[in-house]
Amino acid sequence: MLVFSGSSNQTLAKNLAKELGTRLGKIELSRFSNDEARVWINETNPGRIVVLVQSLSAPTDEHLVEFCLIGDALQRLGVKRIIAVIPWLGYSKQDKIFRPGEPLSVKVIAKMLQVIPLEKVITFDLHNLAIPGFFEVPVVNLSGRKVFREYCRKLVTDKTVIAAVDAGSVKSSERFSEDLGGVPLVYMNKVRDLVTGKVVYKSMSEPVEGKTVLIKDDLISTGNTLVEAAKFLKQNGAETIDVCATHHLYVPGAQEKLDQSPLNQIMVTDTIELKSKSKKLKVISVAKMIAEEIAA
Repeated sequence: MLVFSGSSNQTLAKNLAKELGTRLGKIELSRFSNDEARVWINETNPGRIVVLVQSLSAPTDEHLVEFCLIGDALQRLGVKRIIAVIPWLGYSKQDKIFRPGEPLSVKVIAKMLQVIPLEKVITFDLHNLAIPGFFEVPVVNLSGRKVFREYCRKLVTDKTVIAAVDAGSVKSSERFSEDLGGVPLVYMNKVRDLVTGKVVYKSMSEPVEGKTVLIKDDLISTGNTLVEAAKFLKQNGAETIDVCATHHLYVPGAQEKLDQSPLNQIMVTDTIELKSKSKKLKVISVAKMIAEEIAA
């Protein structure tokens, strides 16, 4: 079973192929002079079942079109079943209609992805657990908690606490606490200025003076919440502050803000290709997890 990769996350695809004991399928990706995508699968017999890896990260629309074109090319070469590995499902945060006249974007994307013969989709930490319902094929929503649990166990001491930085991260933080053997939780009270949009922290449930703080989140986007949380924790005496986040979108300017913040270490997975040389970043691969799911 060959592994084919789009241009968005070739490092992960290479590592996945190694975990599966196979190789990357030969593929040529380029662009025409008018900027349209051009795909050529340089394999005469790719097999009946293949793996196609493509994160829908920025530039999202380009990677989406590329995925569909690769899938169509594989189908025309006789491939009958494609296991789609889409570690970061772009448009997944556009999972609701807020105003009349807006599309349900993630549902549209699900339909577009299924123009090719998918057997199943493997992804990570979806923003909304209702999203798999927009697909007509099975969706396996893996969690980055497993790799973080294995890595963070060696960081835990009797001074460690886990901080839930907002209401949306409470459940994730509580599960992470259980993963690490019942590490104490600290709940932080975040408010957002409705005029400026600036995040401000007012209080927390427990003191953090002298504590080593772990923050667990699914996603780093602008980094604003993490920066303000780190500042507040440091002002209240936290010794060190480390972050675990499954997805890092590498939004322009975000990593620079994180680098200048009191954050000590930022642990992310390779669901999205590394786009920073920051010394604070620690990338933990999910290739083995994906391989185990494919082999199951």
